[in-house]
Amino acid sequence: MLETIEKLLLLQDRDRKIHRVQQELAQIGPERNTYQTKATATQAQLETARTRIKQIESDRKRLELDVETKKQQIEKYANQQLQTRKNEEYRALSHEIDTCKADITKIEDQEIVLMEQAEQAQKEASRLSREADEIKKTAEGQITQLNQSEENLKKELAELQRGRAELAAAVHTSALNRYDRLFKSKGDNVVVGVHHGVCGGCHMKLPAQILVNCQAQKEIIACSNCGRILYYTHDMTLAGAE
Repeated sequence: MLETIEKLLLLQDRDRKIHRVQQELAQIGPERNTYQTKATATQAQLETARTRIKQIESDRKRLELDVETKKQQIEKYANQQLQTRKNEEYRALSHEIDTCKADITKIEDQEIVLMEQAEQAQKEASRLSREADEIKKTAEGQITQLNQSEENLKKELAELQRGRAELAAAVHTSALNRYDRLFKSKGDNVVVGVHHGVCGGCHMKLPAQILVNCQAQKEIIACSNCGRILYYTHDMTLAGAE
């Protein structure tokens, strides 16, 4: 095997490792955001439930004040009845008292509804509180692990990139430029073997002369179809499958 091919295979192996680490790093951010978003959403639901409880309590207190106001009006009308000597005024005051009592009944019915709503809201808030605590604990643990993985991957990437620079420096400039161009367009499968007469990259059948030149191992040979750099080892079969 040509020395240049050997060096390019080492470089390609390093580039594949770099690509793998970069992909793993790219996944960490979105995964971390998923945990953070879920924890934030659950906490927001809990705050909404707590706000609902406060609103119900506020409405209940308002109704209590309304009842108290109605009772004061009843007392006022009753006192006026004691002072009046006119039947017409007395009956009018009695009507006002009856109206206030009816209003009180309606308000008390509303209070019962609010009490039931408050009970349900409190149960829901308790459930959400437990859920939010669990999700927050899980998220914090997962994010800690992700942060540690990110740190380790960044160190691994830096080491791989340093090694990559050393491997690239050992390759002739023209071969390196050719490899880099192919890597950008073909991905991390640039230097490929020949087996059964086909390119290991595009899997197209190769012309006989290219197979002969590849076996000779005197120069860099490219696939006539995809342009990938070809190599041959003695454990490969050059002849096409019958």
